[in-house]
Amino acid sequence: MLVLVAPGQGSQTPGFLNPWLDLPGVADRLGAWSEVLGLDLVHLGTKADADEIRDTAVAQPLLVAGALLSAAELFGGGPTAAGAVAGHSVGEVAAAALAGTLTEHDALALVRRRAEAMAEAAAVTETGMSAVLGGDPAEVAARLDALGLTAANNNGGGQIVAAGTKDQLAALAAEKPGKARVMPLKVAGAFHTRHMAPAVAAMAEAAGRVGVADPVIPFVSNADGAVVTDGQEIVRRLVSQVSNPVRWDLCMETFRRLGATALIELCPGGTLTGLARRVLPDVARVAVKTPDNLAEARELIAARAAEAAEQEH
Repeated sequence: MLVLVAPGQGSQTPGFLNPWLDLPGVADRLGAWSEVLGLDLVHLGTKADADEIRDTAVAQPLLVAGALLSAAELFGGGPTAAGAVAGHSVGEVAAAALAGTLTEHDALALVRRRAEAMAEAAAVTETGMSAVLGGDPAEVAARLDALGLTAANNNGGGQIVAAGTKDQLAALAAEKPGKARVMPLKVAGAFHTRHMAPAVAAMAEAAGRVGVADPVIPFVSNADGAVVTDGQEIVRRLVSQVSNPVRWDLCMETFRRLGATALIELCPGGTLTGLARRVLPDVARVAVKTPDNLAEARELIAARAAEAAEQEH
């Protein structure tokens, strides 16, 4: 079974859309999406520097656009070959569109409001996030609790993302849990924590204006790794997830339980395939970073389709 995943905030790098502009129709597609968003995706994805695309209000729409763009180039009429879809944090908005719950237009409108609301919430207090790599899980949890930090992302493979105020994160970096490394992330707020509570109402209001359909592909939720097949429930979870931790570890456990044999991470791929390499080592993986990766991804899709056909007979 093939799982299709969309990356979250922090995956963006300056110029990551540059090679995609060489493909026919991509500039027109990005131009149309830019009209929906009120953002110049071509500029942001090709010429903007790291600081400009670090801005939450910019990064989130840019990442959803990157995922949807690469999926369109990979699958054309839709990712019907996928047995499940999921997204990490803001990647869930792209995943909801790929599953058929949201239209592309509504996904872009929703992520634009999500990004604005979370940027506004982040501006109230100077907050951020740091990855905690390795260490004893109990010791890491105790250290975060002692500092008042939240384990905003449990990514599996020994990676926890701590979120809180800059002072709290500085204290964590100064006195790390034993045998753990602490790496500041390129995000502009303590996402998926109580600091994002003001954004939930804005997200709920925006969600009430979009059309919702039940997914045609099973959707694996960040909240608890559950497979969700009701469109309204998916949207409800997109709203509440803004201020609740991401359990990507549980998503990967669900991929395993569903019998995943292949995983493709959409543009700008790399982070989630890296996590899968440690947690799901027997699952074939392709990270779609540039159009050069499309051929390998298509080969993986074809191989899994042939495998499924053989099993049916």
